[in-house]
Amino acid sequence: GRRTRLLKGLPATSTVEENAAAGVSVYTFNITVSPMSSEGVARLPTIVNSNPLTEAFGIERKGDLEFSVVTTGNPVLDYETMPKSFDLQIFVEDTMGRTDLNILTVQITDKNEHPVFRGNMAIQTVMIYVLEGTRMERIYQVDAADPENAELKYTLLPESVPFLILESGAIFSTKVFDYEKDPHCYFLNITVTDPDGLNSTKTVNINIINVNDERPYFTTQQRIYRIPEEQSPGTVVANITAKDPDDENPPSRLFYSTQSSDRYFSINPSTGVLQVTGRINRDAQSLRLHPNISVILRVEDCGGHASEMEITIIIEDINDNPPECNPSTFRKEANENMTAGTFLLDLRNYCKDIDVDPSNNQFSFTGLSGFGSNNFALESTVSGRLVMTESIDLENPANLGVEVYSLTVRVQDIACPNYTSKYPFYTSFDIIYIYIRIKPVNEFFPVFGDLSYEFNVPEITKVGSSIGRVNARDKDWPPSLITYSIVAGGGTRDYTNIFWISPTKGDVKILARLDYETTQKHILTVQASDQERTATASVTVNVLEVNDEEPVCSPNFYSFQIPVSLAVGTNINGFRIECQDRDSDPRSFRYFINEGNVNNHFIFSPSAGSNTSRLILASRFDYESGLDTNWIYRLHVYITDDNLLSARDKSTHLINTGTVTLSIRVIPNPTTVIATTPGFTVVTKRENLYSESAWYVPFVITLGSLLLLGLLGYLGFLLATWVRTCCPPAGKADGTPLINAPEKKKPKKDVVVTMTKLNTVFDGEARDPVTGKMYEFNTQSGARRWKKNDEPLQPAPAMQVTSSATGDSGQGSDRAEAPSKKEPSEKKKEPTAETKPGAKPLAGQSEAPGQHGLRLQKQKEESEDRGLFSTAPQGR
Repeated sequence: GRRTRLLKGLPATSTVEENAAAGVSVYTFNITVSPMSSEGVARLPTIVNSNPLTEAFGIERKGDLEFSVVTTGNPVLDYETMPKSFDLQIFVEDTMGRTDLNILTVQITDKNEHPVFRGNMAIQTVMIYVLEGTRMERIYQVDAADPENAELKYTLLPESVPFLILESGAIFSTKVFDYEKDPHCYFLNITVTDPDGLNSTKTVNINIINVNDERPYFTTQQRIYRIPEEQSPGTVVANITAKDPDDENPPSRLFYSTQSSDRYFSINPSTGVLQVTGRINRDAQSLRLHPNISVILRVEDCGGHASEMEITIIIEDINDNPPECNPSTFRKEANENMTAGTFLLDLRNYCKDIDVDPSNNQFSFTGLSGFGSNNFALESTVSGRLVMTESIDLENPANLGVEVYSLTVRVQDIACPNYTSKYPFYTSFDIIYIYIRIKPVNEFFPVFGDLSYEFNVPEITKVGSSIGRVNARDKDWPPSLITYSIVAGGGTRDYTNIFWISPTKGDVKILARLDYETTQKHILTVQASDQERTATASVTVNVLEVNDEEPVCSPNFYSFQIPVSLAVGTNINGFRIECQDRDSDPRSFRYFINEGNVNNHFIFSPSAGSNTSRLILASRFDYESGLDTNWIYRLHVYITDDNLLSARDKSTHLINTGTVTLSIRVIPNPTTVIATTPGFTVVTKRENLYSESAWYVPFVITLGSLLLLGLLGYLGFLLATWVRTCCPPAGKADGTPLINAPEKKKPKKDVVVTMTKLNTVFDGEARDPVTGKMYEFNTQSGARRWKKNDEPLQPAPAMQVTSSATGDSGQGSDRAEAPSKKEPSEKKKEPTAETKPGAKPLAGQSEAPGQHGLRLQKQKEESEDRGLFSTAPQGR
């Protein structure tokens, strides 16, 4: 159509504030139509293009001919991350076919935004735990940032708390806390403010942790105790109590002990009850002179803090001359099911009466008692022989759980004591303690709780994890110690056994990683043994499939070159990757470039839902404006198997990622000047390792190589035999040749050898990043050479040499097209057939046609190799 000024108020420049909501008016303009236009506008004003490209603006109609450019809210304008200005091209057309196109420049203005917390404080209330007694130090670092990168100020409330915050955001404690005296919890409101007064506040919860730092102390006030001698073991002497200030709730976790080496008393470590543990004889030599016993008691908490207290126990004398037995305690063993009447012990051999008067040193054995005493008897009161009265079966319910029988026998004077009037409660006898242990006999086989066990184990279960337990018992009492072992099953090609069972507990653990794709089920045979008898059970381990295989793509590394003018949307070099995953659907793959995609020039299509994807050029290269500076792109492509998972399932399911590395070199146009930048060389070392189980691999390779060499030798022998058979040596011809036969003329042959010397044009120069020396390079082929200090950068023209020879004369003519400028490094005198050493032809022979031209070409090539090209270091 015809270009007419229809847009009134354009071109123009307008501003809009960042973060503006959708529908905010940016600029209002009118449309001027011709009076002859009866219907007004045929095509409403439209933003046909924008620079940079964006959809953040639209046009709304406010009146018949009044329109307004407004924000769309998609995307939201951001001064810090988006361009600061947009040029919008607005197009309009009226009903007469007249058109107008003008530009509205929209500038984005900055708006001060609230500072934001980063790290844990941005998403939750931070909980900090401080041990009591910790010195004053930094306990937390607050991390906050301002969108405008302004300097922030940190404050802390309430001010009365023993904490302070520095300008850097570091929170410090200002006192050493005592859990028993100070509050146990503090709530701090941390406020961060920018220079314009905008702020954000978060809460930090600080908890003081109790530390065991106080010594326990005794609460018992009594220090002196009195007890009569000859008290039975277990008699309570005193109840000792103590308290620990660190324990908030009773009972306190305190431990009691005696520090003195006292054989008469002991204290319960938990309750503090002081008891008699041994016989106290007032008439013994040690107590005869010193009847007072000092005991040092110690109380200690879990942290090693302790207190001590000394008490005195006074032993009161009684009439204590009964018969004595040494020892007074006997321990004997008897086999299970031993027959009645079996002799066990003769007590008279161990007892005596220390009284001097013979009338008082006669004693008798009476009062056999104790648990299970009905199974034993004394032959007579005088002999003191202890025998069994019946056989004992430990598996009998009446005896179940009994291994040791505790018996007591009273030995007392036969004569009446003469001190009963003073101590009416005292009896002149001694007690003998007899402990008889019944040795069990192994009579029964172990029995498993189940004949077979089945465990379901995910294949990603960690090595060393317990996957189940088997249990076996036998009827013997006491229960025999059963040991477990795996006697069969559970092996793979690489491991003899990938399972282990605890010999004592029966816990089954894995020793190597399980693989569902290799073996889905393992069947083990577990044996239980009580050292004499054994039993077996079957254990089935079902391996459950888990997504533990990462996608494997081919190729996983690729390097190629592309021209700088490659069209957008082109499948680069026809490259595509094909991925496989042993435990995922091909549609589950998702492709994205994680690193190296500067300016997002490259994409993969399709990006998800297929096991193959092509590399596509998404946007053109722009080196002229400086937008692009990299000529080599190293792309790190990630392939994940989570495409079929929902957003909620991605947080709970196991996702694996494969990687592909691509190296892309952009080849510039001949006019493009490359700024050489320092690079680096990646050296990849690959080493093939064979497991010991693959011993046959080198054997097969060696054997195959020997067979192949033998076959090639045999084929060579057959070929030589065939050549000798088909082509025998030429003999003398029969008959006499014709003398006057006309000589046949050789046909005329023209041999033309063309040699083209292409002198490399070094049209660029750069500095080597390693040596620092200057070198020249060709922008098309990449050829390089060191630059001479006195040599200017000049392109070298090409020279073409054509040599021809005829078969009749054997002489050739050389035609050379040489550059006008002389090149000393390339000019070299060529020797002729007459002057070149060792080049004389044999007598009667002439030089073959074309040989002179071929020799000229060879000499020129050698001259090029020596004088023109040089090796330059490759960029790293």
